[in-house]
Amino acid sequence: MKRSRLFGVFGMTLAALCATAVVQPPTAAEAFQPSTRTAVIQYLNSITGTNIVSGQHNKEPASQPAQYTQQVKDITGQYPGLWGGDLFFTAADAANRQRVVDQAKTEWKNGSLVTIAWHACPPTGPSTCSFDGGVKSNISDAQFQQIVTGGTALNATWRQRMAEVVPYLRQLRDAGVPVLFRPFHEMNETWNWWGGRPGVNGGAKIFQQMKDYFDAQGLNNLIWVWNVQDNPNANWASYYPGSSYVDVVSLDVWYKDYPSSNDYSQMQSIAGGKPIAIAEMGKVPSSNLLTSQTRWSYFMVWSEQLRQRNSNAEIQAAYFHPRVLNQGEVALP
Repeated sequence: MKRSRLFGVFGMTLAALCATAVVQPPTAAEAFQPSTRTAVIQYLNSITGTNIVSGQHNKEPASQPAQYTQQVKDITGQYPGLWGGDLFFTAADAANRQRVVDQAKTEWKNGSLVTIAWHACPPTGPSTCSFDGGVKSNISDAQFQQIVTGGTALNATWRQRMAEVVPYLRQLRDAGVPVLFRPFHEMNETWNWWGGRPGVNGGAKIFQQMKDYFDAQGLNNLIWVWNVQDNPNANWASYYPGSSYVDVVSLDVWYKDYPSSNDYSQMQSIAGGKPIAIAEMGKVPSSNLLTSQTRWSYFMVWSEQLRQRNSNAEIQAAYFHPRVLNQGEVALP
């Protein structure tokens, strides 16, 4: 029986129960063994329309790769069914990428799916950078075309940049941890150096090239998550790299609290039967969203937004909704 149903039987508030509940670590059956990307994709497909996995992102510092996940536990007594991390961009955080990898291994063993983003620095500058003026910067169309064209100096620099993170992703492969990998997120936005470039020679091309490169490095544990933001300009399909390059189609919801019905329809149209997900959101899903848009396979709340934009009662209601799966409730095939 889902825990939320038990709560209703006793007529107690979520807050009171979360304050007193003792949450046991996952049993051997609930914890994850080494697995494959195929198993995770099959699982996401299997729950589509029935359940949705809860998720929480953990942004910088990389030295504290579970600080926001812990906030979920403090508020709900539950850990999310999806842990989110990042490969980061500053020198200090890049030096702590091993902490991120170790946390990902721990989360997987404890029974949570793993997703990792990468706020990469532009190859027009050094391999580490600040957010403003680095990740959040503009490069010219000519520079971008050199980055995605083999044989150019910028392409060589970019390949070296990608090579720097390969050993970390290989560790997860060797540990049997499939990773929902989300590079070049919000590629329909212009705040980042890779974004706002529709068409086959734009964001789609750099996504394709990264997948081809990582595939060549033997990173067969990566589940490729393509991502756009819910901006009013729509036409998201013009950024899509193609079905052979994407495993999960995802949306970041920032222009509004929740995806509109049109957003929901457009993502399904692009996905063509692949799993869809809400990769970033500030508000935890409402009961109305969870019952009206049932094909989202997971959601992930963005770091500090968990407490800044949601009351404890709202967070508890989302985590104990009958459709939501938390750590210990995710059962891979």
